[in-house]
Amino acid sequence: MKIRNFRKVHDKIELQMTPMIDIVFQLLIFFIMTFKIVTQEGDFNIKMPLSNPQQGQVEPDLPPLKVRLLADATGGLDGIYLHDQPLASFKDLHEEILGLVGGDATLAEDAEVEFKCDFDLNYEYVIQAITAVSGYVDRDGNIIKLVEKIRFAPPENSG
Repeated sequence: MKIRNFRKVHDKIELQMTPMIDIVFQLLIFFIMTFKIVTQEGDFNIKMPLSNPQQGQVEPDLPPLKVRLLADATGGLDGIYLHDQPLASFKDLHEEILGLVGGDATLAEDAEVEFKCDFDLNYEYVIQAITAVSGYVDRDGNIIKLVEKIRFAPPENSG
């Protein structure tokens, strides 16, 4: 049996950096070229405070209407209040808002509703309340707007 002497090769392996840098730049260019900026969905009526109100500004005739929605232990609706006055249903809320702003187009344009909802309230009741105050469709099929400016007070955690 013949034993061969194997020489151990201790050659240094060099990494080629130029192809790696090429690949990194190609990936960077690919991601830049395929990046799509998402446009904002919808137009939200967000009321921002003015930095310096002008002197000729006219205040609306109607103060913000405060609607309070209370939740029971399971997230169901426990009570509806308009300016601390209890209401029996969303239909009553609609009738009250209609009585306050329904006949005057300028009042309806300037009217604002602030919802204060319990933290555990199911979302469906908030939607029903928004529907009750925002408007209705008359007999001819025309949309009658009541309140367009809606804001939410921070929710209270009942836990």
